[in-house]
Amino acid sequence: MGKILACCLLVLSFPAAALAAAEHGTLVRGAILYVAPGSTAEKLMQVERGRDMVVLERTNMDNKPWVKVFVTIIQGESQRDVTGWVLAKGVVTVSTPNGDQIIYGEAVDSENQAEQRGGRKGAAQDAMRLYYRMWEYFPNSPLAGEALWRSADIRWQLEKADLLPRASSHEMDPDLRTPIDDRLMKEVEKKFPHSKWSDLAAYDLIDNKLCGDWKGFSKCPDKESDVYEHYAHEHPQSPKAAEALYNAAWRQAALVDIYRINNENEKSANARKKAISLAQEIANQYAQQGDWKSRALALVYKLEQNVPVYGNQTE
Repeated sequence: MGKILACCLLVLSFPAAALAAAEHGTLVRGAILYVAPGSTAEKLMQVERGRDMVVLERTNMDNKPWVKVFVTIIQGESQRDVTGWVLAKGVVTVSTPNGDQIIYGEAVDSENQAEQRGGRKGAAQDAMRLYYRMWEYFPNSPLAGEALWRSADIRWQLEKADLLPRASSHEMDPDLRTPIDDRLMKEVEKKFPHSKWSDLAAYDLIDNKLCGDWKGFSKCPDKESDVYEHYAHEHPQSPKAAEALYNAAWRQAALVDIYRINNENEKSANARKKAISLAQEIANQYAQQGDWKSRALALVYKLEQNVPVYGNQTE
């Protein structure tokens, strides 16, 4: 226990400037952090893929290369700084040839693991960290923009699924759901403006403008339809433009039913016209973008035939 405490306290002797100037690296495999070089030394902790590490020293032990590193482990609101030794294999630094490709490739593999049934536990978080490290270490790489967006998107999806803690301080409309931390998405927009990645980030950010349960009222779908339509017209080249228009059209179609149920016939008729117009815009402008043209035409058919699209209405 004394060795572990002494090892951890060593971080206090490293000036912040020295740490900042030192070489940074990350792991593309899980590894054990030891008190001293050598696999017989006392174990400190397991270090996951994608953790940022500062390389302090290199040596050989038992004919194997070892690296002394300073690593900060952040879990929720807590932060722990640790110094120890890891086997050098699997440590990719900013000076590693093709380092951006290697880290990016491992991030993709981890993301694929996360999508597989029975995939590696924690693979999504590994991918999130690896993509971020790739952008952080190699900001001028051709892959940097995509890496930063993928990291942000994985974090976004994990928060949506409540697998990561939500933002704790945010002023929100009371009709909206608990917000998702938007800082990394906004970083994508700032670092890579007018790009595919900023378009995708802007689309994800719409989630924080959506209501939870509409409760059968018109306010939320009306507001959400405007948000999606505005996005599609502000980002016409986005891979999400057609999807955004469809979401806007579908919400107008839902308003047709909501207004009809409330005997607001004029509003219902106007919502039908708006929904058909948006759906036809998809069919005319985004015929080659996925299945959105077919879905849009199916929506038009339902509207023209007075087929309800909202709720569990039957005739």
